[in-house]
Amino acid sequence: MKKLRNAIRCVGLIANADKSSCAPLVRQAARLIRAAGRSVVTDAATARLAGLDTAGGEHASDLTGRVQLLIVFGGDGTLLRVAREIAGAPTPLLGINAGGLGFLTDVQAHELPLALEQVWTGRTQLTCRPLMEASGSACGRRVRFNALNDVVISRGSAPHLVELEVRVDDDILTRYRCDGLIVCTATGSTAYSLSAGGAIVSPQADVFALTPICPHTLSNRSIILSLDATVRIRALSPSVETVLSADGQGPTLLACGDTIAVRRSRHAIRLVHLAGSSFFDTLRRKLGWRGASV
Repeated sequence: MKKLRNAIRCVGLIANADKSSCAPLVRQAARLIRAAGRSVVTDAATARLAGLDTAGGEHASDLTGRVQLLIVFGGDGTLLRVAREIAGAPTPLLGINAGGLGFLTDVQAHELPLALEQVWTGRTQLTCRPLMEASGSACGRRVRFNALNDVVISRGSAPHLVELEVRVDDDILTRYRCDGLIVCTATGSTAYSLSAGGAIVSPQADVFALTPICPHTLSNRSIILSLDATVRIRALSPSVETVLSADGQGPTLLACGDTIAVRRSRHAIRLVHLAGSSFFDTLRRKLGWRGASV
């Protein structure tokens, strides 16, 4: 992070505008950044939330050409939104948790001064996280979504199972009868996939995980695949509503016979972490794991 430290002249601040608790954090960050001799810019919604005259555009993508660091205040959902908006930009993201569990926004609110001090002194860690892309046909129109965590194809509001045919590259995997199917990156393994019984995957692993949601066949289990694979999912339920969502975007309705291909995106994001932070330490803290040797 030493090169980043020397290059930072302007910092972008983006908050969840629906969380009033983010306002004092944004104002505190602006004061600390200016005291360090850097300038501050925000999106319009964050400026209104915090009462600052710092708006530089409507969206995160409007800021990436002006800033060398983006600080995101909120929960993981806010960081996921920003990651999609800036997909392809090299601007690093620092997540400040003002939400719930927070695996991506793993810096706590009270650690904001420490995080900035480490940024100025070049002691933070930087990790690269790949995005995934979902593309295909949805009720006669072409769709394409980027996601950092997961792509989910599931039933709609009616309590009926959907049938999904899944191929991995050129090989048929199986037909699932289930509430839905989650395709997640290693980053997304601690999100919906974890709740559905999927494996926790180290973010350094270049893999997808396929996790069925409430499968009718009890032997169906989460499967780990290479991140270089292409997963093709075909909706086969003519009378049950089937929907697609990517990182919670949507839902987008799928017709019977529609196929969605999920593959590694050419885009990635860079996340900033505090010095000495560890994915496994985060697991222990966030999930409340305890043991005699911990």
